[in-house]
Parts: sequence; structure tokens; C-alpha cells
Amino acid sequence: MSNVLTELSDTLANTVANAGAGVVRVEGRRRIPATGIVWSTEGLIVTAHHVVSRDENIQIGLPDGRSTTATLVGRDPATDTAVLRADAADLTPFTESNKQELGVGNLVLALGRPGKTVQATLGIVSALGDSWRTRMGGQVDRYLQTDVVMYPGFSGGPLVDAYGRLAGMNTSALMGGVSLAIPTATLARVTDALVAHGRMKRGYLGVSTQRVKLPDELREQLGQKSGLLIVSAESGSPASAAGLTLGDTIVTLDNEKVRDHDDLLALLTGERVGTAVPVSIVRGGQVQQVQVTIGERE
Repeated sequence: MSNVLTELSDTLANTVANAGAGVVRVEGRRRIPATGIVWSTEGLIVTAHHVVSRDENIQIGLPDGRSTTATLVGRDPATDTAVLRADAADLTPFTESNKQELGVGNLVLALGRPGKTVQATLGIVSALGDSWRTRMGGQVDRYLQTDVVMYPGFSGGPLVDAYGRLAGMNTSALMGGVSLAIPTATLARVTDALVAHGRMKRGYLGVSTQRVKLPDELREQLGQKSGLLIVSAESGSPASAAGLTLGDTIVTLDNEKVRDHDDLLALLTGERVGTAVPVSIVRGGQVQQVQVTIGERE
């Protein structure tokens, strides 16, 4: 038994030592520094949006002990992701883990570098699930929950498998009290968009809404129990330009059912920005359809 534990201990220590080459310190806020993930050899760093409170004067602590400056490429609060470009070259990015090999109960390590040296905490994958949407409308490709302890400064750091391969980015901001990791597929998609555009495009209607139950006759007609009552429409917004107004109830957008606010957020994707889509509403007890050109959220 002692040999097994010794081998496990040595393996974990080696994993942390090797993976530490892809972990940097991020000084982008007043309080304790946070952690970042080396994304490319040319200096791209991925970290958590909530640990980068300023756009300038960002410092990066490199694995070899040097410090350098970084500029903000872009941020996506909806997935708690920020991308920095450090004034450094020949960095060591992670190898991505095979998501099919990662299962509930597998050992994982959360790594951080809030100081000069890499730190680690051990845990297991406690839950895996399908894609989900954050409270701000960000699409996350996989639900990845662990029981790792998120010590101060670990947000923005990597979650790695037993081989030291990147499984995701640790964050404590998306769901209070739950240790989540943004999977690599989401990080790659968001990073590509931020590098290309400096932002994530998201659709915008310009309405405030409230979920309401539909009358029985409309439930049968539409095949859904609820819709979104418009309680206000911003002047000059896409909704206002299309004639949507207080008292209308949105029931579909682009032929997809809208039963609650999450449904609406899920449909206001970047791909729909600038396009005219049909929106079905209930007005005066009758179902009507209007064309709305989706705007872009600031």
C-alpha cells in the first residue's frame, strides 16, 4: 500500500511541476493576484474576466520568475473569460485533454499562481452534463463541476487531468458556492472571437420582460404554457422599431418557442445580429407576427 501511495504522490507532484510551465500570475486588480493559462507560444493568456478589473497596467508573472506587461485583447463577462496578450514569447501552452476520457470520479488538479510559485489542490470531477447557459446568456459547451477547493487567487487558472492536460478554466464567479470549470471547447470559441473582434457578439431586442402564463386556448394553439410579457421597450431599440410595445407577449422568435427569459437569451445569438427574424406575439388575445432586426448588445 505504501508503494502505491508513494507512486501516486510522486506522479501528482510531477504533473504539477510539468503543468506549471503553462500557469502564470495575473495582476489585474487591486487585491490578491489571480491566475492565467498560457494559450499560445506568442503570449496569449486566458484568465477569468472577474479578476481583471482594469484594461491597462496589467502585469503577468511568468513561470521562470520574470514579470512582463500585458494588454487586454477582450473580455466576455457572460462566460467569465478574458484574453490578454503578454509581452513574451516562447511560452508553453497546455495540451487539451480528451473530454471523452474525463468522467465523474476522475482525479483532477486545480492549479494557481497567485504568488511566484505554482500551487495546487486535488479533487475529483463531481458532475458532468450537457451544454448550459449562464445567467448573463453565455453558452458553455459542457457542465463541468468539481470538488476542488478554490483558494484565493486560483480563479482563471487551469483544471488539469491526471496527465497534466487542460480540461478547463476554474472560476468561482458563475455559480456561487460551486467550483466550476469552463471547458476548453468554450475557451477556444470565446478566445477566437475575442482575438478576431475584441468582443463576443450577442443579440439585443431592447425589452424588459416578465414570464406569464398563457390562457388555456392559446396553450393548446401554441403548444406552450407561457410566454414573455413586454413590460417596457427602449426607445430606438430593435423591438421599438418593429412596433413591439408594452403589453405584447412574445411566444416565438425565429420560429423557436420563447417560454421564459432563458429561452430568449439563448436565441439572441451573435449569428442573428443584423438579421430580420419573425417574432410571434400575443396582442389583444390574438397571435400576430412581426419582423424584428436583431441588434447587437453593447
